[in-house]
Formats: sequence, structure tokens, C-alpha cells
Amino acid sequence: MAEAKSWRADAERGVRTRTLRAPTGVTFGQVAREWLEKAERGEVENRSGERYKPSALRGYRRVLSRRILPELGGARLASIERRDLQGLVNRLKTEFSASTVKNAVMPVRAIYRYALEEYGLEINPTAGLKLPAVKGGRDRIADPVEAEALLAALPEEDRPRWATAMYAGLRRGELLALDWAQVDFERNKIDVEASWDPQAGKVSPKSETGRRRVPIPRELRALLMAHRLRQGRGGEGFVFGRTASKPFNSTTVTRRAVAAWRAAGLKPITLHESRHTYASTMIAAGANAKAISTYMGHASIQVTYDLYGKLMPGGEEEAAALFDAYLDTQRSRVAGASTGANR
Repeated sequence: MAEAKSWRADAERGVRTRTLRAPTGVTFGQVAREWLEKAERGEVENRSGERYKPSALRGYRRVLSRRILPELGGARLASIERRDLQGLVNRLKTEFSASTVKNAVMPVRAIYRYALEEYGLEINPTAGLKLPAVKGGRDRIADPVEAEALLAALPEEDRPRWATAMYAGLRRGELLALDWAQVDFERNKIDVEASWDPQAGKVSPKSETGRRRVPIPRELRALLMAHRLRQGRGGEGFVFGRTASKPFNSTTVTRRAVAAWRAAGLKPITLHESRHTYASTMIAAGANAKAISTYMGHASIQVTYDLYGKLMPGGEEEAAALFDAYLDTQRSRVAGASTGANR
């Protein structure tokens, strides 16, 4: 009885201060559908404060309908506890890869972030979930000599497309959406302003920092200029499109490239790995991390460090040498000051 009275007093205090609300009878499935509809209209944003990409929402809708809603859709939103979600995660682990499980949990986290605001939930059951570690293989990176050989083995019409990934770091969607209006040969720059979604068409880049200006190296400039002349469109429309208004088919392009590389005895590379090749080349060339982050269109410089930190100079020996050199400089400065004072 004493515990019950104490709970009632705490609850009444919570109601007065608006930190406690009566539990809602709405189900997880209802809130999930509501969240999806609002996200598609742009009324709900991601954690970066940006609109969700159509491809991301399609993936979320798919994974919710296949993996989550069959088990949790009918449960009351407020009654789902962390142990319920952890049990679901543990069951998924027995059937699917770690990355699939992680992707399944992502929309659940987003839905509960929304529910905390809209439905006054006091506890987020997704907090502290133990997810399986994703142990993916390292992406392939081609060194400059290999990159040159890979480009040389391609059909002439495909070379500029892959070179723009290797020498400018554009993502596949950005290559699909690239327009000649964004290529400036006078100032040697590419303005990345859009990406391509197979259903929605042209969309904003992956993040706000995805809108960026990328320098055009000499090797890429020559290939792009020859490509524009060969197209004969007067520099209008898609840079790599099947026509001025139709983007290229990435599956067909990749299949054609793989066939050419295998015929030449070379190891194939993907467009995404070509982007990594660009970052690796920039690091080897001595570009600073901030510049690389900007040209890659990363959301923050931390993303750049997380992805490419191991490629950047500054190993143990170099760090120790820099530390020793700094100490020597300081000792010399102090010694010089002392000598001057004694004079």
C-alpha cells in the first residue's frame, strides 16, 4: 500500500508538470504508417534535419512490412519494451546477416524518435539494443597505375563516366544526374547539385554537404571535353545519359565494363569503389582532410576520418618523429632565449 501511494503521488506530480501522460492505445503499426506518410510528405526529417531520400523510405517501408510489422504491428506502442525489441533482434540474427538486422532496426529507431515527441512516450525501448557487429570486407581501391589501366581497357564511350568516379569522386546517383550545365571547363569545376532516384528522378544529393564544387583534374578534363564533342548535343542534357533527357542504365554500364576488364585480364571495380579510389589518390597526393571531406560530399569531416583515416599519413613512427621534432624546436627556442639573456 505504501508503494502504491508513493507511485500515485509521483504520477500526480508528473501529470501536473506534464512529464507524464496516460498511455495511448495506438499500436506500433498505426504509428509506423503515420510516420512513413509524414516522412514521404517531408513533414518528418531525419536526424540531420534533412528530408528523407525516396530510396531510403522505400527501403524502410519494405523492411517494416517484411521483418517488423508481422511481429510488432498489432502491439500497443506504449507496451513494447526493450526486451521485446531485443528478442526480435535475436531472432533476426539467426536468419539474416548483421547488416540486414541493423537495417531492420533503423526505421524502428526513427519511429520511436517521432513517437517520443508526438505521443509523449517517456521511455525509448530502442535505447541500448545490442546489435550484431557488421564485419564487412574492405572496399577495393585501385592505385593510380591500375586506375589508368582500368580506364584504358574500357570502350571509349564508357571511359569518361568511370573517370569521373575515379578522378572526381562522384557517387553513382550523382553521375546519373550530372548535367552539362554543371560542368565548367573554364574554371575546371563540377557543381554537384543533384542525385538520381530510379522512381523519383532527380533528387537532392545524399546530404546538404552533397551539394559541392569538385575540381576537374587535367586527365579528366581531356576525357570530358572529348566526350562532349563526340556526343554532338552542344553540351546540353545529361553528361552520361543514353539521351539528353534519359540517364544511363548502371547495370548495363557495369556489365559492359566488367566484360572489358576480364577480357584485358584486369580485376573489375565498382563505381562505389572508384569513388574510394578517388579519396585514396587525394590522400596520397597530400590533400588535407577538410578538402577531401568537402570534395567527397561527406556530412562531416569525422565521416572522412572514419572511412579513410588508416590511409592518411601519421602512423606511429611519423607521429613520434613529429613529437620529437616539436620538443627539439621548443628546446632550441628556450636555449636561444637564455643565451640572449646572458649576453
